[in-house]
Amino acid sequence: MNTIDMTLPASRTPLRSYWLEAKYEFLRLLRTPMFSVPTLLFPTLFYVLFGVLMAGSRGGVAAAQYLLATYGVFGVMGAALFGFGVTVAIERQNGYLVLKRVLPMPPGAYLLAKMAMAMLFSAIISTLLAVLAFTLAGVELQPWQWATLLVVDVAGALPFCAMGLYIGSLVGGNGAPAVVNIVYLPMTFLSGLWMPLKMLPPVFAKIAVVWPAWHLGQLALKVVGHDAGRPVVMHLAVLAGITVVFFLLARRRLSR
Repeated sequence: MNTIDMTLPASRTPLRSYWLEAKYEFLRLLRTPMFSVPTLLFPTLFYVLFGVLMAGSRGGVAAAQYLLATYGVFGVMGAALFGFGVTVAIERQNGYLVLKRVLPMPPGAYLLAKMAMAMLFSAIISTLLAVLAFTLAGVELQPWQWATLLVVDVAGALPFCAMGLYIGSLVGGNGAPAVVNIVYLPMTFLSGLWMPLKMLPPVFAKIAVVWPAWHLGQLALKVVGHDAGRPVVMHLAVLAGITVVFFLLARRRLSR
């Protein structure tokens, strides 16, 4: 008796489906100037201005190290919040998510592709900043410090992916950029990513612990020796909690 081989060919395995979904999501946003240009250029241009040009006369290499860590977090936040918050809102508004649900694709491929996109953009931003810091600002770190900064930046995208996903599940495509900016820019400032919190009134340092950006910033600053001395476990726990809570909230919204 002849039997039918039900094994999927290698070109149609679920793993390949995840890979292709992530690949095309990254290429789509890379070829979208309104996303890719500010996402990649803003943190690098700001670092050149404040971490290289201005830090040379105000703090030197120490200031450049501080801003290398914090502008990396700043760039990661932008890639994750806009990559999820705005694109999910637009795709949900246009009915793209409904179409995705009826396509024969593995479950979770849509979200995993966007997470991979945000993490890849984060890796590019972190690498660009490291090159600028080393070549223009004279920052010299141990190999493990460069590698750890990259890991912190890439993994640190996840909490902000979750926050962006929740924003995208709440608001429409037209309002998403404004809502993301309302979350993104004040939290960046209040977390000490643009300037050390000691340069601001003491109240800002006291409330900084409520911002996930502050916790990620402290992990990055710990790598270069400029953090506030809080336990790493505390920062990791807060960021993990933020990730889980916002992903669950977004899942609940999107499943309706």
